[in-house]
Amino acid sequence: MMDDNFDKAGIAVIIVFGALLLGGLMAANLVVGDRNGFLLALGAAFSAYIAGYAILFDLPRVYAFLIVVAAVMGVASTIAYAF
Repeated sequence: MMDDNFDKAGIAVIIVFGALLLGGLMAANLVVGDRNGFLLALGAAFSAYIAGYAILFDLPRVYAFLIVVAAVMGVASTIAYAF
């Protein structure tokens, strides 16, 4: 029987692809030797990791805040890598 709750599957896909994206960003910054970009990507990955626990403990505001922090740090890391 199929489960009608697609929220968990959607969140799992977001977390997995987010981890792949941030991991790739960390690797790209390591290759070019950009320490600041790497640390920003690491901070974004850690924020997204903690956001997973916010989902587990049903804290939607904390989850939203951590996702925003991860997105801002990811964009900052991309800017550091590009420029």
